[in-house]
Order: sequence, then C-alpha cells, then structure tokens
Amino acid sequence: MNLFGKHAIPMTWDYPEAAILADTVGGFAPASEYIAGCIGKLSPAASGFATQADAQTQTISSLKTISTDPPYYDNIGYADLSDFFYVWLRRMLRSVFPAVLATIAVPKTEELIATPSRHGTKQKAEKFFLAGMTKVIHNLAEQAHPEGPVTIYYAFKQSETSGEDGTSSPGWVTFLSAVLSAGFAIVGTWPLRSEQEFRMIGMGANALASSIVLVCRKRPTDAPSISRREFIRELNGVLPEALDEMTKGSGEERSPVAPVDLSQAIIGPGMAVFSKYSAVLEADGSPMSVRTALQLINRFLAEDDFDADTQFCLHWFEQYGWNENLFGEADVLARSKSTNVDAMKDAGVLQSGSGKVRLLKWAEYPTDWDPRTDKRTPVWEALHQLIRALKQGGESASGALLAALGGKAEAVRQLAYRLYTLCERLGQAEDARAYNELITSWTGIESVANSIPKPSDPQLSLFDN
Repeated sequence: MNLFGKHAIPMTWDYPEAAILADTVGGFAPASEYIAGCIGKLSPAASGFATQADAQTQTISSLKTISTDPPYYDNIGYADLSDFFYVWLRRMLRSVFPAVLATIAVPKTEELIATPSRHGTKQKAEKFFLAGMTKVIHNLAEQAHPEGPVTIYYAFKQSETSGEDGTSSPGWVTFLSAVLSAGFAIVGTWPLRSEQEFRMIGMGANALASSIVLVCRKRPTDAPSISRREFIRELNGVLPEALDEMTKGSGEERSPVAPVDLSQAIIGPGMAVFSKYSAVLEADGSPMSVRTALQLINRFLAEDDFDADTQFCLHWFEQYGWNENLFGEADVLARSKSTNVDAMKDAGVLQSGSGKVRLLKWAEYPTDWDPRTDKRTPVWEALHQLIRALKQGGESASGALLAALGGKAEAVRQLAYRLYTLCERLGQAEDARAYNELITSWTGIESVANSIPKPSDPQLSLFDN
C-alpha cells in the first residue's frame, strides 16, 4: 500500500492499517465517536449538494453566505496530483460519467495556481494567478449575500523573490491585492490553528500549522480616496483600541491573542482602514501598494522603524526567548512581517529545521562576519554581532565592527535599549546584562568607530598609496 506523505507524487511504502480495536486515533470506537459528534453538531436541517463549476464564472453562490478555501499561490499542484487517481477512475467510471471523464488526463491549462513551468516565468505565473484570483473573488463579491461577511481561508508558506524593486514575498501580498482589487474590504484577519502537529507532513518538517481567515465585506462603489497622511492618522486612531481589545487579559489574565499571532491579527483592523477607501494616495498621486500598507501597519505594532527581520526576531523573542518552537508558529509571524523563515536562516539570525525554529544567541554568531559583504544585515544581527565582538575583543573589536556597519548604529542602540527593558521585565538577568554592557560601553565603542578612517578619507588614500 502507498501513502502520500505530502502534496507531491513521490510515495512512501508503509502499512496504513491502525489498531482498529485500540482506544486511540484510528480505532473504531474513537472514530465512531468523532463522526457522531460532528454529525450531531454540524448537520443542518436542509440537505446539501455538491456541484462542479469554474470558480471564475459560477453562479451557485448567488445570495448565499460564502466561506471558501482557494488555491494557495504555488504551494500545491492539484491537477498534477489528481492525474494519479484520475487515470484509474476514468477506466472504471467513464461510462457512468462520460462528460466528467472525457479527457485523457486532468485539464491543467486553467488551473489557478502560479506554476512557472506552465507560464514560462515566475512573473508571468504571478500575473496569471493575480488576474484569475481577482476574477474569482470579484465573482464572489458580486454574488455574496449582503447581510453576511465572506470568509476566505488562506494557508501559504511564505517565500521570497528578488527583483528590481528588492526582495518581496509575493504569495501573501499578491493574494491580498486580488481580494482588494475584486471590490472587497477586509475587516478582519485571524490566525486559525488548522493543522495537527503530528500529521505525517508535520512530523520533523517545516510545515504549516495555521491558516489565515480573511473576513471580507463588499466595498461601496462610491468609496472615496484619502492621502497617505490621512491614512496614517486614521491608523493611529484605530489601532490602539484594536490592540487593547486583542491583548487585554481574560479569566487567567492571559491574552486572547497569542503574541506570536498578534502581528497577523492586527492586520485586520489596519487593512479595514486601508481597504474601505478606493485608494490611499502617495505624495506623487500614485495609489499606495498593499505591501506598503502592511509595512505601515506593522510599524505601528513594532513601535520602531526596524527592518522586517528584526521585527520578527523582536516579537519571537518576546514570546519564546531563546527557546525553540514550532516552524508553523514562526511562519505565521513571518508572513505578517513580510519576511520568511528560510531567508532569516540564511541571514544568520535563527536556526530552522525538523519543524522547529529558535533564535541564535550572541555566542553562536560567526567570528569572521563582515557587514560590508553581507547582503542581508538585519539590525538584530548587527546588535548581537556587536555584543559578541565586545565580549570577545573589547571596545576596539566592537568599535571596528560598528564603523563597518555604517548607518545602522542608532537603530542598533535603540534595539539594545528595547531588549534590555524587555529582559528586565521578563526576569532574564543574564540577557539583560549583555545588552546593558553594550549600552554602557557605547561611548567608547563609538569613539573607536569614529577614529577609524572611512574609505573615502584622503588620509586613508594617502596610506594606501
């Protein structure tokens, strides 16, 4: 017997049978109880039906409450996987369902996923996905019952691509753009623990643990536009109240939204402001992008103008410190910050593997690091490299490193203050001491850095000659 351990064609040979008489998952008694419980709670009074239709042109959603789980950008090739089963079903049932099983293989041309092999390039695949998904969601927006919201489940493992405009994470931003272009306003974004930790694909792997539920309502056709300044002013008025609502204690003084999920949840009220307008206009009159709006929303939560990787590390540290936790948790937080776990692993700020993620301590940072040749230098990395240099080589070593960091000095100092205060509050005296030592030595470190000639210094050129 073969089992599919992931969304791909490769197979793992194994025995699928469970101990049917055991009182565990897979046993007859627990399975019967689970099914009976679901039927008792979810069975509606009316009968249901299933219909096959193209999501871009279907009309069966007219005046209905809609909850949908669309394709996730390029994560799963549904049609390719379906071929494995389709060829056998066609041989058995072609005479019963001749119209459904007319083709030799599963049709793939119109499948709404961003597959570069079908479209030539990543850019063309992304354009195809955005255009098709916009049409699908526009169709939903036109047909949905006006009294109820539309909920869209979206699980996407964040990845990055490099282009002329720098590095971006297209899957999440592209999908949000499609939702807004279709005429929806987003009124909520909530992380939903949708995957089991011990499912086959989740054991020992960096697998998704959560889906994001987008709660949408149709935007009025006569919605006005506002300026960037007005948008930021409205964010400053709305987000503090929303943040307080999400974080105030419940029965045991615990936050109703976990800190790791807070960055994703705050996108909801922030995007509610952004998406209720026809456009948010930049100073030059151009419409603000979804990516820029997300950065402004995250900046409010972070309270500092740190880079996305540093914001991730800061919020992860606040909840887990140096301890490891599930990759799925990290992926949710990374998505909300428009970054991704693999890229931060390559940057050297965290360790990721076997379904676990943890931040690296300063002592684990490499001693041969050179910020002048590092293509990705988060402020978080710069700070902990400075601490390592100070601990191992004193002010002279850390001063030389600070000189090479260029314009990141003030951001590094601000982050050190932030982390010292956080460690004091969490009772992490040893970690607080490391940040305090850097802060108290800052004047000396800066003096060393300022004494090192800059590459453009004529004296340096003189010595070189």
